[in-house]
Amino acid sequence: MFTRDSFAGWYRNRFVWVAVILLAVSATAVVLVNSAGSEARPADLRGQIMTRMRTVLETADPAQHQHAGHTAQVNSEGDKKPSVICGVHVYGFEPTTVTALADVDLVYGFHLCGIAEPDKPWDWAVKLVGPLIMDMSTEPPGIQVVEATENTRFIDRLREVFPDPYEQQAEKEALSDSEMADLRRRYDAAAGL
Repeated sequence: MFTRDSFAGWYRNRFVWVAVILLAVSATAVVLVNSAGSEARPADLRGQIMTRMRTVLETADPAQHQHAGHTAQVNSEGDKKPSVICGVHVYGFEPTTVTALADVDLVYGFHLCGIAEPDKPWDWAVKLVGPLIMDMSTEPPGIQVVEATENTRFIDRLREVFPDPYEQQAEKEALSDSEMADLRRRYDAAAGL
């Protein structure tokens, strides 16, 4: 049976337990924030690399990263080049230990670009697609698209220029569903659809 004194003791102890629990929760939150902060840095760097890749590809002349001699047509007025709209995926970069975009030399990734000619739907657009290596140590960055040659199959050329494990990723991965949805949305807007 509870008496007034025993209830007061339990009540005081309850506040002690609440204080202990709050301290434990606070300590856990600090650990989570610190660990998230350390993980956010590479994710942020990867995001910066993706943004830079996309900007380089979208502002480069399509001849710098086109495949199989595809060319886009200019509009009927002949005075404006169509927009190049790209989705990119980063497999990795070198040196792998850097934490700032300015220190990245090479990026291994994938690109899927559509030439957004006016009123031309995505399914009919000229597309530039495939694994690439971007040399970020030069200005403008160099773009090396992996393509088959007369004497080398595509897969052999990929294995020749991509280091492990990036070559294995490039054999399997492209754009995620969300990256593809964003690319299509941006393409439709640029093509006026």
